[in-house]
Amino acid sequence: MGQRRDAFVRSLYALHYAVDSGNPHKSAEARRTLARLRRSFTGGRQEAEAYDVVFPHDPPEREQQVWLLVAGLFALHPHGTARGRGLGLAMRNLVDKRSTAARRFTQLLSVDPPALPHYLRQAIQLLRAEDVAVDFHRLLADMVDMQESAEQAHRTRLRWAREYHRPKRPTAPTDRTHTDPAEGVAAAPVNA
Repeated sequence: MGQRRDAFVRSLYALHYAVDSGNPHKSAEARRTLARLRRSFTGGRQEAEAYDVVFPHDPPEREQQVWLLVAGLFALHPHGTARGRGLGLAMRNLVDKRSTAARRFTQLLSVDPPALPHYLRQAIQLLRAEDVAVDFHRLLADMVDMQESAEQAHRTRLRWAREYHRPKRPTAPTDRTHTDPAEGVAAAPVNA
């Protein structure tokens, strides 16, 4: 199961790399595919635009709507891999650039499951606007987990919130005006 999900998301990332490949034919084909995936969001018959991208990877029947959703979300914000940057961390990085997005994330955490695709779409569009990448492997896994039960959905939302609120690690100082008094002094031998 995990291998199929992984192959599917890798195929989405391949579309991004094809756009930037420098090969005009490959790039044009990838752009057309991404445009079809974006149109698939309108639902109904347009959802069929995504079938030839999603179904060759044989999603389990109970996951196919989530795979279609993730394909559309990826098409809104195609980018290279962002391993380990879950939705909570990506939204925190977004809020660093655009503080008004904090409210959107709070709404995303509290919406009912049927409204979640709409709020995810908004969040991905905001991430695209500020060029903040999200790990689509994790997003797909999270969305599949959320379908399992209300308890699992709650746990996923809590993980997103934890990522978002986790204290930032201090960055290494880049200012070299402070000099360490021991700097430049040769260390004395231990047994001198």
